[in-house]
Amino acid sequence: MEETPAGMFLCPNFCSFAAPHSFYKDLQMALRAWHGRAWKDKNCTTSQFAADFSFDRKFAVCLTSSTSSKVSTASAYSAGEPSAEYFIGVKSIKINEKVVPINTTLLSIDSEGNGGTKISSVNPYTVLESSIYNAVVNAFVKELSNVSRVASVAPFGACFSSRNIGSTRVGPAVPPVDLVLQSESVFWRIFGANSMVQVNNEVLCLGFVDGGVNPRTSIVIGGHQIEDNLLQFDIATSRLGFSSSLLFRQTTCANFNFTSSA
Repeated sequence: MEETPAGMFLCPNFCSFAAPHSFYKDLQMALRAWHGRAWKDKNCTTSQFAADFSFDRKFAVCLTSSTSSKVSTASAYSAGEPSAEYFIGVKSIKINEKVVPINTTLLSIDSEGNGGTKISSVNPYTVLESSIYNAVVNAFVKELSNVSRVASVAPFGACFSSRNIGSTRVGPAVPPVDLVLQSESVFWRIFGANSMVQVNNEVLCLGFVDGGVNPRTSIVIGGHQIEDNLLQFDIATSRLGFSSSLLFRQTTCANFNFTSSA
């Protein structure tokens, strides 16, 4: 391996190949299993790079809104191993900067591994435990009371006429949803582009779904909510860095300059 003047690394013996599009239909399951092992197995390419070339044990995810297939951010693990899925410490939820009244014990992981919040882009939309879902929907509807509500479109429970919803740089002009993390000043803000789903020309729906009572994980942040958000997973320090919507920077994951310091 050698470093180029641009800071890129050349790997003369690294194998790659081209394949027809149909091949990738069967690739997702393989990627799901490989992805989690990559940081644990010392023989995996990413772990070798980190060890041999002093790379930080970090990786980034940036899903374009035009992505047609999702690859899981959930890691594979064997019986007896701790889960290597990517959990974050959500402490509360706010809508339009107002706290949503929920049972916050559901946001902690209990002794049996139930509860908490994880990121999994295999889920197309964020899945919430039933009581959290109902509280979020009720709070959102209240904050958007000036917009006509219409019949729900499965799998969504709260849908609205798009005629009275304006448009902004970051999507439909709706109340923001904040996932508050370790303190009130640290939160992941979800704007209209990620909170709403355009189901047809006249209807927008809140893009969260009911995960039922007593799910394994209370909140599963899905693919739609992380589209055009840059996420950096720091494996060594168990930290998550996030940009919120890149649309604010007038860019997207499809054309974001990953070599910039912005």
